[in-house]
Amino acid sequence: QVQLVESGGGLVQAGGSRRLSCVASGTIFSIYAMGWYRQAPGKQRELVATITGGGDTNYADSVKGRFTISRDNAKNTVYLQMNSLKPEDTGVYYCNADLLRSDFRRTRDLWGQGTQVTVSS
Repeated sequence: QVQLVESGGGLVQAGGSRRLSCVASGTIFSIYAMGWYRQAPGKQRELVATITGGGDTNYADSVKGRFTISRDNAKNTVYLQMNSLKPEDTGVYYCNADLLRSDFRRTRDLWGQGTQVTVSS
């Protein structure tokens, strides 16, 4: 069984920082892209940032310059460093991965259970 487990969410004041982590576990051969998405109450899930296996990154315009995505391939872990947080960053943050299992079956859209980030004004 392959799964993603996020951690690091919580309550933070506006202007503060938070670091999210997501660990992929199970019988994994290789991980291609990983990413972070978020869903605010009453809104659709939206892309926050993605990172390829080679380290190429992509960010939503709303978080550019404030958030940084990184990954540790040896630990099958992706991070999201969030700085200068704003109340509008509040939401459930989900980890996503495109990976190859040990049996060489590809899972292109694996999701974690999400972690809540609340930014107070």
